[in-house]
Amino acid sequence: MNERTSPQNALDTMRRLSAAVLAVSRHLATDEVLQTIVATARELIGAEYAALGIPDGAGSFAQFLVDGVSDEQWAAIGPLPRQHGMLAVMLQDPAPQRLADVREDPRFRWWPKAHPEMDAFLGQQIRDGDEILGALFLANKDGGFTKDDEELLGVLAGHAAIALRHARLYERERELAITRERNRLARELHDAVAQKLFALRLTSQAAAEVLDTDPARARAELEQVATLAKEAAEELRSVVVELRPAELEEDGLAVTLRKHVEVLDRVNQTAGGPRVTFEGEDVKALSPAAEEVLLRVAQEALHNALRHADAATISVRLREHCPAGAKSCGGALLEVVDDGAGFDPATVRRAGRSLGLVSMRDRAKSVRGRLDVASAPGAGTTIRLEVDRGRAA
Repeated sequence: MNERTSPQNALDTMRRLSAAVLAVSRHLATDEVLQTIVATARELIGAEYAALGIPDGAGSFAQFLVDGVSDEQWAAIGPLPRQHGMLAVMLQDPAPQRLADVREDPRFRWWPKAHPEMDAFLGQQIRDGDEILGALFLANKDGGFTKDDEELLGVLAGHAAIALRHARLYERERELAITRERNRLARELHDAVAQKLFALRLTSQAAAEVLDTDPARARAELEQVATLAKEAAEELRSVVVELRPAELEEDGLAVTLRKHVEVLDRVNQTAGGPRVTFEGEDVKALSPAAEEVLLRVAQEALHNALRHADAATISVRLREHCPAGAKSCGGALLEVVDDGAGFDPATVRRAGRSLGLVSMRDRAKSVRGRLDVASAPGAGTTIRLEVDRGRAA
């Protein structure tokens, strides 16, 4: 800040800058980060207009976001601008550009007819090392832009670069998580359903071969065919349900879980089955992999409860995880609770019937989560998964 800035003004500026940085870093999706950057820059500096351009590497912009321009004005302006005039300067020269009147600068070219009139101009690159992620443009401020404004925008641009990098890493991780999940489902489809269908084929052939010579054996083989067909259908239905893309990115984990539970509840109420309920809210800043694991563990636990528990009610709960003795909360806690028949986990392990527990434990382990299964005959079952934000990352 310059020497004329009073302590109170400096404090106010620091508060505004802190609020701006927090606003930019709060989001994980790239589009949300970009829109927040341009709106926050305009508010922080007190400009009438703000814009953020993301270059496409081919002489134009992959994205160009504005703040302070109405939707009608933006539609009238026309297509995204190409990199010319001051827009090109901003992507070629790393130095900030602060002009009293952009129209009087020899590097200025033109703007479309519907473009609002602008005079005072302040521009700043958003960089990550040597890579230019984009450029911020501000225009029109009473009294023009000051050196303080330039310094503030520089600080904001630095934090914007970090937020953009994190958002892109987050989305890349989400894509990798989706790919891993598709590969896992492909393996399950082959291992479970394909084997059942192979057994179904062999059994039906055996029934055909003894149909005339041993009707009793043929009848037994056909009964086995019916059993195998039912099991194959159940396996296939389970995999198909998982193949449905969970709208985690659009809706968030809590909304996705709530929708899933509501569908199950409607189906089970129609069939006279247990009541299925959900309570909870989204937990912020979880990795895509952690969200995927929480969703899949909830689905597996619900599947087990509906199939084996003979319960009257099944509840799914999701909330922020607050470890005992911790100064702050972080991560997520998922609980799936039923009031059904329950079981002895030790007996189930010895009998080799894991009820999906192995799958759930493997999923929890993949994000360094902690899975706990509490159950006893006649006492219902509680599946509890804790995922700490730092550990899951």
